[in-house]
Amino acid sequence: MLSDNLTLLLAIAAGVLCVLGLQGLSHPKTARRGNLCAMGGMGLAVLLAFAHPAMSAYSWVLAGLAVGAAVGIPLARKTSLTSLPQLVAVFHSLVGLAAALVALGMYLQKHAFGLMEPKLAVEIGLGAAIGLITLTGSILAALKLQGVVSGKPWGWWGRHYLNLGLGLGTLACVAWFTLTFSPVALALIFMMSLMLGWTLVAPIGGADMPVVVSMLNSYSGWAAAATGFAVESPLLIMVGALVGVSGAILSYVMCHAMQRSFISVILGGFGTVESSSSADNAAPAKAAALAGTDDVAYQLAEAERVIIVPGYGMAVAQAQHAVKALTGQLLARGVEVRFAIHPVAGRMPGHMNVLLAEADIPYDLVEELEDVNPRFAEADVVLILGANDVVNPSAQTDKNSPIFGMPVLEAWHAKRVYVVKRSHRPGYAGIENPLFTLPNAALVLGDAKEIVEKIGTALKAT
Repeated sequence: MLSDNLTLLLAIAAGVLCVLGLQGLSHPKTARRGNLCAMGGMGLAVLLAFAHPAMSAYSWVLAGLAVGAAVGIPLARKTSLTSLPQLVAVFHSLVGLAAALVALGMYLQKHAFGLMEPKLAVEIGLGAAIGLITLTGSILAALKLQGVVSGKPWGWWGRHYLNLGLGLGTLACVAWFTLTFSPVALALIFMMSLMLGWTLVAPIGGADMPVVVSMLNSYSGWAAAATGFAVESPLLIMVGALVGVSGAILSYVMCHAMQRSFISVILGGFGTVESSSSADNAAPAKAAALAGTDDVAYQLAEAERVIIVPGYGMAVAQAQHAVKALTGQLLARGVEVRFAIHPVAGRMPGHMNVLLAEADIPYDLVEELEDVNPRFAEADVVLILGANDVVNPSAQTDKNSPIFGMPVLEAWHAKRVYVVKRSHRPGYAGIENPLFTLPNAALVLGDAKEIVEKIGTALKAT
């Protein structure tokens, strides 16, 4: 049995390792070290849980760990980077479910022996509410990301009043439960929280999905922290608070990058409704020019400066290694190559950074939006790989556009712009992109990996 002082010291060490993990994950060069630190911190936390004086059912805990490992390890190994956002959302849902089950277990245990008290009731009520909102919200986010259900925002009249009513009703039931310890109140908390998680995420879609993933990450942390209060675990409180705060900060940073408030994201996603003025008064759509891989290769061979804009199309095609090979060819020719990363490109925070790092593309070639935008006017060629909404000039020119005011990558300022797409259809947010029909732009239709490989082959022949 560990002494109280040693337990406290090890708990602090676990917390410090988690903090170092978050710090390391802030940059691709230190991300691997950050992951190791976070894994070490969580491993130490699990060992401390086993050493707790109240721990007795080791067989149940070990069985749970075995089942979790048997499911989680193969799932993590088989999941492609393309599907990583929905996997993260599923993990968030499991954290929410665990928090709700612990809250329910605490209530059944304490209520049976007459040990309930108002402080514990508040912790149980809030832990269950946050956990269940995280559960259903994360499940719906994962289904949208996977394409099982439509990724477009689900709008209906009065949804804001419904969400407000469910939120206030949940808080009222928490107050009722705190005063009476009524199982009916707890059951209502469960039902309304499950509904609220679904109705909060349903109206959100398109370009806001990375913020949703980050937001649900924050919710899962707060659910864990509330559970820590209920089970009197300072370590769980500390780790949960770290996750909650870091997720909230990331959500704020991403919203700031899009020049939108967090509340505006929660109240509805991009592409909810096209305005009547833009829909009714729009001129007939211009036809986008088409280009072949030989055309792109010729322009790249003549270029001095090239900027590559990775998007979700690159992720779907798993084209990052082909992009690395093409980058190597261009650098060998003396071409200056840069990668332009938008904060919300892809389906989760840092999605494109992860893909480029996985292909070992030098991070000094990668630039964020603020730094790379002035470079587009100097670029001879911009190669866009499956990005749509983050390179849409409507964000600056069309006040009726749902993304008006959002900072975007100003790729249209380059001499030549080639957009690799599977089809003419708009992007995930469902918004038309006038960039595709500009005189200096052309579409290259097809799978991003195949297109990039063909460009590389044609480039070798020039």
